[in-house]
Amino acid sequence: MSVITEQDIIDSVAGACQYISYYHPTDFVEGMVEAYEKEQSESAKNAIGQILINSKMCAMGHRPLCQDTGSINIFVKVGLNAKLDISRELEDILNDGVAKGYTDPDNTLRFSVVSDPAGERKNTKNNTPAVIHMSVDNSDKIDITVAAKGGGSENKSKFAVLNPSDSIYDWVMDNVRQMGAGWCPPGILGIGIGGNPEKSMLLAKESLMDHVDIHELKARGPQNALEELRLKLYEDINKVGIGAQGLGGVTTVLDVKILDYPCHAASLPVAMIPNCAATRHIHFELDGNGAAKFEKPDLDIWPDLEIPMDTVKKVNIEDLTKENLSQFKSGDTLLLSGKILTARDAAHKKIVEYKNAGKPLPNGVELKDRFIYYVGPVDPVRDEKVGPAGPTTSTRMDKFTKDMMEIGIMGMIGKAERKQPTIDLIKEYKSTYLIATGGAAYLISQSIKDAKIVAFEELGMEAIYEFEVKDMPVTVAVDTEGVSIHTTGPAKWRTI
Repeated sequence: MSVITEQDIIDSVAGACQYISYYHPTDFVEGMVEAYEKEQSESAKNAIGQILINSKMCAMGHRPLCQDTGSINIFVKVGLNAKLDISRELEDILNDGVAKGYTDPDNTLRFSVVSDPAGERKNTKNNTPAVIHMSVDNSDKIDITVAAKGGGSENKSKFAVLNPSDSIYDWVMDNVRQMGAGWCPPGILGIGIGGNPEKSMLLAKESLMDHVDIHELKARGPQNALEELRLKLYEDINKVGIGAQGLGGVTTVLDVKILDYPCHAASLPVAMIPNCAATRHIHFELDGNGAAKFEKPDLDIWPDLEIPMDTVKKVNIEDLTKENLSQFKSGDTLLLSGKILTARDAAHKKIVEYKNAGKPLPNGVELKDRFIYYVGPVDPVRDEKVGPAGPTTSTRMDKFTKDMMEIGIMGMIGKAERKQPTIDLIKEYKSTYLIATGGAAYLISQSIKDAKIVAFEELGMEAIYEFEVKDMPVTVAVDTEGVSIHTTGPAKWRTI
């Protein structure tokens, strides 16, 4: 019998981490192409187009689809008849594979995992440990699925124990309406029903690893209650009108997946986990014939698209003042050129601490009249000025917005909606909020012509950078009058 070695496992997991960082699953690309072709909302169609352009660029350039290269989830099924040549815990071997994949110098990936989550929250510097789920069967192989899940979509996960008489459909629809766009739609919605609390969450996560096949189900018709629920949710979620990036449109989900498990008669555990526009997972088996080999997808599955320029306004940031921001209205597409600063959660916290202490920021950094981009970029390789640098979810910065407005920032760039108090502040201070497309990180990075850390270098990817950008694509999400595209867009396309 062939032997499965430690090195086979390490190399396979490392190769999988690299592969999924720059290749979307083929079925997902095909679903996105279909969504692009049928989209009627100009803003949403442009966003899907950017995601597809980014996806093809990443496939060709072998760089990450999203700056949030995710935390790793591994599903492992070990055959009881498999012959293993390992001398350590399998979990340690799998984590060595993750570390090797994330530290590959040819395609460095962002380290997002922190230890001591309720305390120091210190970055582990190699994106380990992975979240590993193990089971066994009677085969002579090891079956492995590796998935990378970004924080934006994971943070939108929902769980509840319903009464047996409650409607799962109503619970899901209510939560989808509240979920907003921070999970970067269009994507896939995974639902787990039954078991107990932890089992239903696991089912929801596992369901996301399945192929996009909703149209096959629609063509043949549902054959049981779960399929009926799946199809009804798919159709009705898309009627809510959230659309790509929350801009309003006809496609919010490409598919809805459901797995179930028997449960206690007195309970109905239900979990919901979305997978974003950077859906990333791959399945492989090890049978003793060496490390897994992953086939390159055919580049012909991606259409040749370009960002439409007929309605785009080119903007020189250096020419902007608070007084002339009012020329830009919610829904406008802009190409920004000039210098912007970056700041995420940790940097915002430090900025407020410095403000409250009456201290100037390090190195003479001034925020007044500057645009702040919510981003934690991937480290550059070769001749890059910066690695993939797409936006992070903006609502996490809402708690800091009043302080930032008092400092005098010009505006903010991020992704997804803002809460109403933040919108009110934008209107009060005659500021603006712009969004870049989540899931288009490599495309966005091509517009960054120079990048340097200017403060808080110890924060790693959360340090304050100064980016010099040329024609960076953004959409006006909240204008100086407080009009939000994330309110007006979905309202226009809502049919349910």
